[in-house]
Amino acid sequence: MLAYLFLVLAVAVRFMPHPWMFTPVTGSLLFFGARGSRRQLWLPFLLLAASDVVLTKLVYSYPFSPDHFVTFAWYAAVLWLGTKLGKEPKTLPVIGAALASSVSFFLVTNLAAWAWLDMYPKSLSGVMMSYVAGLPFFRHALEGDLLFTLAMFATPVVLRALSDCLSQRGHSAAA
Repeated sequence: MLAYLFLVLAVAVRFMPHPWMFTPVTGSLLFFGARGSRRQLWLPFLLLAASDVVLTKLVYSYPFSPDHFVTFAWYAAVLWLGTKLGKEPKTLPVIGAALASSVSFFLVTNLAAWAWLDMYPKSLSGVMMSYVAGLPFFRHALEGDLLFTLAMFATPVVLRALSDCLSQRGHSAAA
């Protein structure tokens, strides 16, 4: 249930004002991959891809370009990475997955922007220019990815501890 709740949160936040790239998208993809239904892994992919299309075409009125497919592939890769974390992941692998997701998004989307958009010269210096231009966004994305991923993966642990505490309190009150 939490995987679906976090997915809805991630899609909703994309339509709200938020600091540059500070969103729960990565955390929700990793969490859904780890804890969501394997038979429904298509759902986060479809919802995020559809929200990309709506935001691009209807909200921002930008043209749809091939670099969107790079982002869609990244969604699938992060979902797959989440499946490798397992149902009860340890903290370090979760942090590593969040970091790998942030870095990979930065690298592949800026490279795609360089390759398909006419913003940068088609040279090594153009690639470097695209990465430099993305640095201010990377910091916020990294912060958001770490914060939301850790919060999402900590939520079931905290809920289980609260449930245990309340059930022990109920047993001792009954005695």
